[in-house]
Amino acid sequence: MRKVLIVDDDVAVTNYFMVFLVQTGLFEPFVANDSREVEAILQREKFDILMLDMDMPNVSGMDILRAMRAKGDTTPVVILTGVSDVDLAVRAMKLGAFDYLTKPVDDENLLQVLENAIEHRTLRQTIEQLPKQLTRQGLEHEAAFTQLPTQDDKMIRLFHQAEKLAASDVSIFIWGEGGTGKEALARAIHQASPRREGPFVFVEADSFDPDKLPAAFFGQAKDWRGSREETPGLLDQADAGTLFLNNIDTMSLPVQVKLKRLIQTGEYYRESSTSIRKANVRMIVSSKYDLTRPEYASRFSRDLLYHLMINSIRIPPLRERTDDIPLLASLFLKEETERAGKQISGFSPDCMALLKRYSYPDNVQELITIVAGALAKEDTDTITVDSLPSYIRERVERPGEEMFHPRTLNEVVREHVQLTLAYFGQQREATAEVLGITPAELDRIIAEDMSEE
Repeated sequence: MRKVLIVDDDVAVTNYFMVFLVQTGLFEPFVANDSREVEAILQREKFDILMLDMDMPNVSGMDILRAMRAKGDTTPVVILTGVSDVDLAVRAMKLGAFDYLTKPVDDENLLQVLENAIEHRTLRQTIEQLPKQLTRQGLEHEAAFTQLPTQDDKMIRLFHQAEKLAASDVSIFIWGEGGTGKEALARAIHQASPRREGPFVFVEADSFDPDKLPAAFFGQAKDWRGSREETPGLLDQADAGTLFLNNIDTMSLPVQVKLKRLIQTGEYYRESSTSIRKANVRMIVSSKYDLTRPEYASRFSRDLLYHLMINSIRIPPLRERTDDIPLLASLFLKEETERAGKQISGFSPDCMALLKRYSYPDNVQELITIVAGALAKEDTDTITVDSLPSYIRERVERPGEEMFHPRTLNEVVREHVQLTLAYFGQQREATAEVLGITPAELDRIIAEDMSEE
């Protein structure tokens, strides 16, 4: 049985949790009603999970959590908090708490969160114990990763991490620049998982009108007047399989709240319905942005973000794995020559040297485009520097200069407004004053920005 330490100054609360957890037959609960005793208890005993109340006299739950993490104690911590203290709980998750529960706690939800915490700890320990030197041949499902050719150690280690996560049913967050292979990795995880016989449903969040996404994703309930039939959503299409939701950063905040509930509990509501539904779906979500950066604080839920980061995989850009460039370029050239019916054997040494020094803002997709374009120009049996786009040499020879990408004036304005907001900690009055506009004008720009997402 798993040992759980419950820390709460309310004896009635700890007694209730004690009885409930004993009845499950899965957990062995221990109690501390005085938070001052916790440090000594943790020195004497090892626990699988801590349930930690935030609002306690003497030593707060936040202080206990902070002290644990400072000592390197990675025991999963589930925060207990009141409804009005959700922001505090989110800050605790930023410090390394696994999840939070608001009082009064739903029994089924509590059990789900505790089971998730145990599964997460087991996964983390398994991943951390992976040997430093790994090969593709060490993968149990090597064939699942064939669409991601690589000889880079970081990528191969990433495959092993992905395979370990695939074996469980946890939700996974894949992030990395555009063109790095997020969809291919999501498909590999599906193929390496027990759900491989089920469907793989790929959803582009930004391909939907923001107002229509909830109904399309979660489904639509039947209208009580009978004027509209019940409509299944994309979640239903992915039943018993995997749903890959790309570009989650474009989703509105209300939809993000619903997605967080789905990821945390597996539960959701169809639009216009009050009936809870249970999803039989593995969720994989992705973004091409680092959502921890301050400019996303106003448009992406911190609560959802910390839930996503629990099981996250970052795919490194091509410029961080330059040893893959010759491999990928040769594979793409072989595919393109067969398609074009040409006889081109490879790249000249100076051409390959230049390709290895280029930074690839669009990553693997850009390399594919470069190779295809060079093949169309080349009449000899070797791709030379002269066949490459001129901007590659210019970028390599002047690495400190940023390439110019034309954008609309509105895009420039919106980006500057978001960066300024982040600088002033989302304080609208200070932001408006520096920008030289009124708070109402600032709100209009923000509203337009959100509506276009």
